[in-house]
This record gives sequence, C-alpha cells and structure tokens, in this order.
Amino acid sequence: MNKGQKRGKISVGVEVAIVQKHHQRTGELTEGVVSRILTKSPSHPHGIKVQLETGEVGRVKRVDSE
Repeated sequence: MNKGQKRGKISVGVEVAIVQKHHQRTGELTEGVVSRILTKSPSHPHGIKVQLETGEVGRVKRVDSE
C-alpha cells in the first residue's frame, strides 16, 4: 500500500501529487498543497481524495513531505 492510500500519512498543508478524475486514463499528476481531506475512511485502494489550495480535487498518488 503506498502512502497516498493511507489517510494518516496526509494532512492539511502537506505537498502531494494527485491524479484528477479526468486525468485517470493518462495518469497525469498535479502537484499542490492539501487544503482539505475529502475521504473519511482511514484508507482507500485508489488513494485518499483531497482538495488542493488551488481548488483541484483528486486522489493522492505521492506524498512529497518526506
């Protein structure tokens, strides 16, 4: 399980790379800072859904804060 699949590894203010819904086929990543965590469960197989400070929403594929 990668770090993007566990809610405990992600917090507001952390830099992450997400894949937005319309980029799922290509896997294009968008980097930014988490402003809200939208997934309520402790883990998700496709990645925790977050909203970036820019307003973009997607599932976390990489956590850059380490």
